[in-house]
Amino acid sequence: MFCPPHGSHSRFPRAAPVVGVFVRHVQGRARRAGAVLAAVLTWAGLLAGVAGCTSDGGGVDQMLGKPPAPEDVIRVTPDDRSKGVRPDDPLLVRVPGGHLESVKVVKSQDAQEFPVPGHISKDGLRWEPEAPGLALAAEYTIDAVAVDGQGRRSARHTTFTTYVPDERFIGYVTPENRSTVGTGMIVSLEFNREIENRAAVERAVQVTAEPSVEIRPHWFGRSRLDFRPEHYWKPGTQVTVALRLRDVEGAPGVYGLQHKTFSFTVGRHQVSLVDAAKHTMEVRRDGELLTTVPITAGAPKNTTYNGKMVVTEMLELTRMNGATVGFKKANGKSEYDIPDVPHAMRLTDSGTFLHGNYWADASLFGRSNVSHGCVGLRDVKGGGSETPAGWFFDRSLIGDVVEVVRSNDKKVAPDNGLGGWNMGWKEWKARSAVK
Repeated sequence: MFCPPHGSHSRFPRAAPVVGVFVRHVQGRARRAGAVLAAVLTWAGLLAGVAGCTSDGGGVDQMLGKPPAPEDVIRVTPDDRSKGVRPDDPLLVRVPGGHLESVKVVKSQDAQEFPVPGHISKDGLRWEPEAPGLALAAEYTIDAVAVDGQGRRSARHTTFTTYVPDERFIGYVTPENRSTVGTGMIVSLEFNREIENRAAVERAVQVTAEPSVEIRPHWFGRSRLDFRPEHYWKPGTQVTVALRLRDVEGAPGVYGLQHKTFSFTVGRHQVSLVDAAKHTMEVRRDGELLTTVPITAGAPKNTTYNGKMVVTEMLELTRMNGATVGFKKANGKSEYDIPDVPHAMRLTDSGTFLHGNYWADASLFGRSNVSHGCVGLRDVKGGGSETPAGWFFDRSLIGDVVEVVRSNDKKVAPDNGLGGWNMGWKEWKARSAVK
C-alpha cells in the first residue's frame, strides 16, 4: 500500500488555489486582448467612415494632420502633361473649397513667352482666361496657389501642349509695310489656300485709318480679300493693317499662321486721265493739271481696257514677252520680245502696263494707237529722265490711279489688278462674308 511521505499531506490542500490563480491570469489576458481588438475595430470603423465621407481621398491624411495633395486641392483642365490639346478645348483652374489666391498662365510659342490674361471668379473658386480658345503649336504653363478652409496653402504647377496642324495658310499683303502710296491704293490680301470659312478670316483682318474713315471688305472668290473706303484716301492718311490670322481655321484642318501688323502712309493725290481717242494723258495732282502727255494706246485689234486702274508695280527696266500674255504668231513664237522696256508701271494682273516706248516712231505719240493694249509714252533706249515717260515715272507712286476713257474696249474687271474703284459702293459692300 502506497503511503505519502511524512508531512506531504499538508501540500495537497494548496493545489486548488494554484489552479484558481492560473485561471484568473488567463481571463485577464483574454479581457486585455478583447479590449485591444475592440479598439482596433473602432479605429477601423472610424477610418472607413472618414474614407467614405470624403470625395478627394484626403480624409485620412487630414485626420492625421497631413495637408492634402496639390492635385486634390487645385484642379486644372486640361490635365497635366496633356498633348495635342485642341484649340477649342477649355482652359480652367478651379478649387472645390477655400479659394484661389493666384493663377499665372504663360503661353510659349515660336520661342517667345506671352502671359495669358485671365480672372478669378468672385467666389474664388475658378480662374478662366479673358479670351476663349487656345493657340496652336504652343506650350502652356500654369502656376496656381490656393488656400483651403483651414488656411493652408497649396501650390500646383502643370503644363500641356496644343495641337500642331499639318496645314497652314498665309495672306500676301499689298501694299508693302511702311510704304508711301497714292490715294487709290486698295489693301489686298492674296491667300495661298482657298478659304472656306471666309467670315472667320475676314473678322481676323482689321484695317483702320487715321483720320478715321469707313473701310469695308470685299471678297473676290475664295482666295482674295480687298479693303477700301468709299472714295479715294485723303492725302496724309495713316493706314494700319492688323493680321490676326494665327490659328484661325480658314478651311477644315487648315489654320492661319500670321500675327502681324502692317502700316502705310497715303501721299499726295494724283490721278491721270488717258483719252484713247485723243491719244493724250492729263496728269492732275491735288486737283491741279500738271501737264498733258501725248500717248499711244492699244491698236484696233488689241485695244486698251477702259476704267480706273491702280499702279501696283514700278520697274526701271523690264522684259516684255508677248507669249506670256497670249500674243503668239501662227508658228507659236511671241509677237514681240523686248528685253529692256523702260519706266514700266503695271496697271493690271493680265499684263496692262503704262511704260516708256523707244522703238515706235516719235511721230506716232499723240496721233495713233499702235500698242498691244498698253499705254505707251515716248522714251529712249535705257530710259531717259527728260523724256515724257521718265518725267511721269519720277512723279508717280504705287497706288496712283490711271483712268482710261474712250477706248473701244470693255471696262476693266474689278479683280484684274486693283480695279475695285470700278465698282459702286453698295456693290462693293455686298461681298462681305460677315452679315
